[in-house]
Amino acid sequence: QVKLVESGGGLVQPGSSLTLSCQASARTYVQGWFRQAPGKEREFVAAIAWFDNSVEYADSVKGRFRISRDNVNDRTHLQMYRLKPDGTAVYFCAVTNSAGYTTTRASGDYEYWGQGTQVTVSS
Repeated sequence: QVKLVESGGGLVQPGSSLTLSCQASARTYVQGWFRQAPGKEREFVAAIAWFDNSVEYADSVKGRFRISRDNVNDRTHLQMYRLKPDGTAVYFCAVTNSAGYTTTRASGDYEYWGQGTQVTVSS
């Protein structure tokens, strides 16, 4: 069992930056971020692999978001730049140790999920 705790959500204006963090209770092979906007399905945002620090991004955030991980402290960060109103969502951290060593966009591949942190982008 891996426990995940997200932090860093909040209310920001369009064009602003925000950093989310996810603290894991144990080492994990792949960490990902997903988000779910009101009335929409949960969608993939970004993922990073422990083995080689390879990363993967959704097209909608590529070039504006950056995922990184602190392997010493089992923590993952999602730096979000130039936020847009459509970035308003609950952001979830998720991890997997059973989908291999490479990143994956499929939510079903992730075994453990955090409770989520709300990000609201509004003027």
